[in-house]
Amino acid sequence: MSTGLDEIIGNFDLLDEWDDRYRYLIELGKELEPLPEDAHNDANKVRGCASQVWLVSRNDGGPGPQTRLHFSGDSDAHIVRGLVALALAIYSGRTAADILKTDAFAIYEKLGLAAHLTPQRSNGVRSMIERIKSDARSAAA
Repeated sequence: MSTGLDEIIGNFDLLDEWDDRYRYLIELGKELEPLPEDAHNDANKVRGCASQVWLVSRNDGGPGPQTRLHFSGDSDAHIVRGLVALALAIYSGRTAADILKTDAFAIYEKLGLAAHLTPQRSNGVRSMIERIKSDARSAAA
């Protein structure tokens, strides 16, 4: 994923209309590196999402709070792919300790997404973030 979180926030700030933000979110999803077909499996599937969502995590060190985690993901829905891309921009490449301290919901709120997502999508985002934090807890232990 090439778009960083600061750039995403800056671009959202430039977009006044929700339709423009929605389209931008879809564009972010299109930028995601495709997951290998074999990564679309049950072990990587995020439970609690209405759409299909897969997350893959890997860390670049031994266990402990300073190990860095890298995430990749995919979804079968365009807007959800954009939400996956945003979650990866927030969390991927950060230490387990940083991931556990970061409140993605505050960022979603700041971007105006929380007010425009259906309750079902909000639950899906919550499930995705909980999965990322669960992986971080496991890596930090």
